[in-house]
Amino acid sequence: MLYQLFYLHQEIPFFNIFRYITFRAIYATVTSMVLLLIVGPWLIRWLRRVQVGQEVRDDGPKSHLSKQGTPTMGGVLILIGIFVSTLLWADLSDRYVWMVLLSLGVNGAIGFLDDYLKVVRKKSKGLLAWQKFSLQIVTGVALVLWYMSVSNGDTRIVVPFLKVLNPVLGIFFLPFAVGVLAGTANAVNLTDGLDGLAIGPVMVVALSFMGITYVTGHHLFAQYLEILHVPGAGELAIVCGAMVGSSLGFLWFNSYPASIFMGDVGSLALGGGIGMMAIITRQELLLVVLGGIFVAEAVSVIAQVLSFKIRKKRVLRMAPLHHHYELGGLEEPKVIVRFWIVSIILALISLSTFKLR
Repeated sequence: MLYQLFYLHQEIPFFNIFRYITFRAIYATVTSMVLLLIVGPWLIRWLRRVQVGQEVRDDGPKSHLSKQGTPTMGGVLILIGIFVSTLLWADLSDRYVWMVLLSLGVNGAIGFLDDYLKVVRKKSKGLLAWQKFSLQIVTGVALVLWYMSVSNGDTRIVVPFLKVLNPVLGIFFLPFAVGVLAGTANAVNLTDGLDGLAIGPVMVVALSFMGITYVTGHHLFAQYLEILHVPGAGELAIVCGAMVGSSLGFLWFNSYPASIFMGDVGSLALGGGIGMMAIITRQELLLVVLGGIFVAEAVSVIAQVLSFKIRKKRVLRMAPLHHHYELGGLEEPKVIVRFWIVSIILALISLSTFKLR
């Protein structure tokens, strides 16, 4: 909406500033953060009043039992911040913006349904695994097909560190991209197990994609860095800014000890949004490094399940990975901060690949 003020620049030169992506990305960040800081306390009080509280597993670290009843489904707050800020500051004629918003919204809706069944309807398992995956695959296929129609069927991807290697996946791009969407959403969901653990890496990844989307959508920068140029992708920097701001605002309440949890509505949505940005910018493979914390958490669960089914033995004290370290004696805040540190290092390594090619 505010982007339209750019068209007033002929009468009032000041409004020319609204055409700059960097300016709008910064204020999208500020807008979403301030919005969450204002709305957050009210939402927490309301969730407590209606008794929408977290159910804590009794087979996990005993220190978590004190978190029983902490308000959850705070991901709704995150999505409000992202959507409001993006609608205010982004160029809404850009189809990539709507793709990412749709991915955020649809995955958020799946997560909301899962949370609703668990927290409100008291069905401990929520959505069954096959139901959740089926919904993610169907929506993922629709999103990827839309993207392919907009990109004129371009199925190239970028291989980190290699300038000239941009393999064309052809018919394999559809299952590959759907796997990226579903995999990222579920990996972020598995990471969301400690106070502020998931939102920290999400913020780091979103901040990194703010730069990645900008240079990918800028013809001169893309040419200089010798990466695939995606016209229109630069506008996603505003969505990334809104995601960073919402993450900061949510972390204000979600930091240890948390006053609210994001729930599946937040983790699935944020993972879906990140996955869609990776697809649009052709950085699906880089996301494995950039989102290494999410990958490690997902792999730890897969390894634990396979090992127990095949060998009847566990490879970790408990999965996901963060619980393994907790049961090993590390206090929760130390696990959280160390995971954040690793996430920042992985982001720096990922961004360095744009020059080390």
